[in-house]
Amino acid sequence: MKLASHLLQLLETATLSNLEQAELRCRIARELEEDGDYEAARRAMGPLWRRVGERPLLDGLDERTAAEVLLRAGTLSGWIGSASQVEGAQEIAKDLISESAALFESLGEPTRTAEACIDLAICYWREGAFDEARVTLGHALARLTDEEVELRARVFLNSTVVEVSARRLHDALRIITEAAPVFAESRSHALKGKFHLELAVILRLLGTAEGRDDYIDRVLVEYTAASFHFEQAGDKRSRAAVENNLGSLFTTLGKYQEAQQHLDHARRLFVAFKDQARIAQVDDTRARAFLAQGLNAAAEDAASAAVRSLERGEEPSLLAEALTTQGAALARMGRTQQARAAFERAIETAYRAGDPESAGVAALSIIEELSDQLTSVERKEIYERADDLLSGVQQPAILLRLRECARKVLAARMTELGHDRAVTDEEAMGASSQAAADASLAAPWESFSLDEEVRRIERRLIERALKKAGGRVSLAARLLGFKHHQSLNSLIESKHPDLRDKLVPARPRKRRNGIRRH
Repeated sequence: MKLASHLLQLLETATLSNLEQAELRCRIARELEEDGDYEAARRAMGPLWRRVGERPLLDGLDERTAAEVLLRAGTLSGWIGSASQVEGAQEIAKDLISESAALFESLGEPTRTAEACIDLAICYWREGAFDEARVTLGHALARLTDEEVELRARVFLNSTVVEVSARRLHDALRIITEAAPVFAESRSHALKGKFHLELAVILRLLGTAEGRDDYIDRVLVEYTAASFHFEQAGDKRSRAAVENNLGSLFTTLGKYQEAQQHLDHARRLFVAFKDQARIAQVDDTRARAFLAQGLNAAAEDAASAAVRSLERGEEPSLLAEALTTQGAALARMGRTQQARAAFERAIETAYRAGDPESAGVAALSIIEELSDQLTSVERKEIYERADDLLSGVQQPAILLRLRECARKVLAARMTELGHDRAVTDEEAMGASSQAAADASLAAPWESFSLDEEVRRIERRLIERALKKAGGRVSLAARLLGFKHHQSLNSLIESKHPDLRDKLVPARPRKRRNGIRRH
């Protein structure tokens, strides 16, 4: 912020050519953008670019300066469009940034091309187009040398954000952990803060899902570090993001009063910035906190506010999450038809945006919240859809929810067949959308074998878990809900020996005395 103020003073007092003024305005706007003050950055662009939807004035500029102006107008269109929920803003941003990238590429400037690619990837991420974001970030990284620390850190940071949004937490943790030395080299407090913030988010999600107390203990440390760096950078918007995440953490821990305090603080900060998208995120977090306390009407009010705000913009993944929360609140209030409509809209919104994971979570929520109102055919079809949509998910909490929904599908099927015993853990692990696939609904006893059906489905899920785990039985066991990997080994040996070739050999480890063991 101090540098931006100095540059603004220079702009007002120095005698500069039109080209020099344009270059200086772009530099000021970039500094203010990094501080999270997007409106001040827009004003700093002066006559070059005034608002989202307006094409920048490039007359009299050389190609390089024109590329800089296009890049700043494009990135600010994306950020302001998100904050103010401006319809069409992300497409406008992508067009301007892509034009800038093409100019930089033609000028033989790989570093500036890479920066444009990073900002373009952020637009894709906002739209829920995670595959496009990954590819674009890969293009950026390929153009950078090891010495370009700040931009490489931005690539790794945004790659992590994409994987967290796609619920591929183990991939996200791997990326950010491997990139830690790059962030350590960075001189940017803003980047360091975002590193600690994303690491905290990942550890919180994995820690609560896997019962990792060591992760949870680290979360508060990481949030504290993030807040420190954001304060040093003068980035109040990112500090508000930390407050929202702390609200989510304390909700998970059942500390609702502390959660509310942090969420109130986050909302005040975002209101000051008039950041409608982030206000909506806080409202969605508040809604989930209310649901956890059984305050369903308050949850519905908060979730509805989030939906109304987000449906005006172009961030479908956020909208799908808010719709899913709204659906859960409506279901618990007994408003079944409205709940089902909210869930279905969440599925469609996320799926069309290229975010199958959010669509899958919404589908799971239908079974979780409305199972008693579903026919056996509906329950089966919805589970099949969720199972397919979540085929790439790595988040343990969602895999656990998938298993619990499988239990409901199988339990309902057993009730139809006249069984009155509870579904065992082993059967629940094996239950899936195939639970009734080979049995006739019109004649349910014909050619039906519960043991064979469970064994077949069980094999399918074990094979899927091993594939996700890269053949590591200990990780696959955690994904499937076993406390000890020996249980999964025994199950494979006794019932599914054909899966042995899916296992990778255990790595020999060393004892403290240096003797190798397996």
